[in-house]
Amino acid sequence: MLKIDNSIVSTIQGGVAKDHRGEIRFVNDFDMSLVKRFYVIKNNDIELVRGWRGHKIEQRWFYVLSGAFSLHLIHIDNWEKPSIDLGIEHMFINSSEMTLLNVPAGYATAFRALEANSELLVYADYELAHAKFDDYTWPLEYFSNFV
Repeated sequence: MLKIDNSIVSTIQGGVAKDHRGEIRFVNDFDMSLVKRFYVIKNNDIELVRGWRGHKIEQRWFYVLSGAFSLHLIHIDNWEKPSIDLGIEHMFINSSEMTLLNVPAGYATAFRALEANSELLVYADYELAHAKFDDYTWPLEYFSNFV
């Protein structure tokens, strides 16, 4: 777990079951009762960085279906005008780890695929109709310490 400003970014470890038929990847400890929707993100190339996008109310869960991603997290201090020098946590997640990353409400994220054809599965805890009320974006260069 990663503790930032009294919020906790946590992981739920999954696993894999293999036999002669193939394999099944799972995250059995993930309680999906809060999930209202999901989507899959696949960047066109490994240079593109998606972000910054934040959610004051909604939380997200990230699971890498294939490949690997670098994920950058900022705990937002002011939703109307965040400080430009907020601390940024850098994480790497990949499909071989079978880890589900929970990013609680109050964070902005930016991410980049590290391998061609990487796919990121994202779960959200609010319906799409609510998204327009809790969608905050900033240009990549807004936060001064993002490299």
